[in-house]
Amino acid sequence: MNFLAHLYLSGNDSDIQLGNFIGDFVKGRNLLEQYQPGIAKGIELHRAIDEFTDKHPVVKQSKVRLREKYHHYSPVIVDIFYDHYLAKSWDRFHQTFLPDYAEEVYKMVLSRENILPEKVKWMMPYMIKQNWLVNYARLDGIGRVLSGMSRRTPYESKMHEAVEDLKFSYDDFEKEFFDFFPELEKFSAKFLSDDR
Repeated sequence: MNFLAHLYLSGNDSDIQLGNFIGDFVKGRNLLEQYQPGIAKGIELHRAIDEFTDKHPVVKQSKVRLREKYHHYSPVIVDIFYDHYLAKSWDRFHQTFLPDYAEEVYKMVLSRENILPEKVKWMMPYMIKQNWLVNYARLDGIGRVLSGMSRRTPYESKMHEAVEDLKFSYDDFEKEFFDFFPELEKFSAKFLSDDR
């Protein structure tokens, strides 16, 4: 899953949200030596979500549709596609209007700038200026995100072309998202309720 899903699946605890948000940028297992407990739990949740998602048979269907063209970039592309469906259907999942939710998230993350990984500090101005979390709901927004990622990959990824694949198989990806996401919600809620 990508940024919006990770944030949403964190619930309302800002420490867990922050940890889940920065999870891709944190290395190592000694999380409690690096961060306070809530942030560490958010990072653990991020890793658990990624593992659950990568192994799920419905997600594998989505990835297979892209694998021949995009190879090992197909899981990254599927994560972004799924954030599109979450953003587009946001009012089915959350009572806060998505632009307001995004603004709250950006403020929360910037308020903790002193503990952000360097790559997150570098990324945040771009994320805010282009309002990624809100623009995931639009196909042109997804296109911009994928084009930006394509420019940053060390090898030719063709990710800038992936929005055309999304359009071509739009209903299939959407069905897979809605088949999968309720299971991920339950998994994440259980993870958060368990004592760790």
